[in-house]
Amino acid sequence: MRAPRWARWASCALAISICVPAFADRAKSLSDCTSFDQVDQGDARVAFTIHNACTIPVDCDVSWRVVCAPDSKKRRAAHASSAKLALAAGGGDSAEASAAVCGDDAWTIDSVHWRCAPNKD
Repeated sequence: MRAPRWARWASCALAISICVPAFADRAKSLSDCTSFDQVDQGDARVAFTIHNACTIPVDCDVSWRVVCAPDSKKRRAAHASSAKLALAAGGGDSAEASAAVCGDDAWTIDSVHWRCAPNKD
């Protein structure tokens, strides 16, 4: 005797609902357990902090650009900087951008980028 059509469909749906979550866990990304924050530290500094909530250590890079006299055509100057951070599982670390290079000129920080990858050690 053949099973009714709805029974076959229900069996398929049950099998998919059991299998799909198992495959989804394998596709987790570091972006699911790392986070980035930036906080002003006084008038001329910004702290960039990366938190690692992953169960593995990660290596992260953060880069930024300090632009001095951003509205001036003659004095405008851009200074790129970066930092490498090695984060233990459940840890965090910070890098600091400083506008001290601009002296008394106005400044802005832009082009902030960060990325993390699993530690290869």
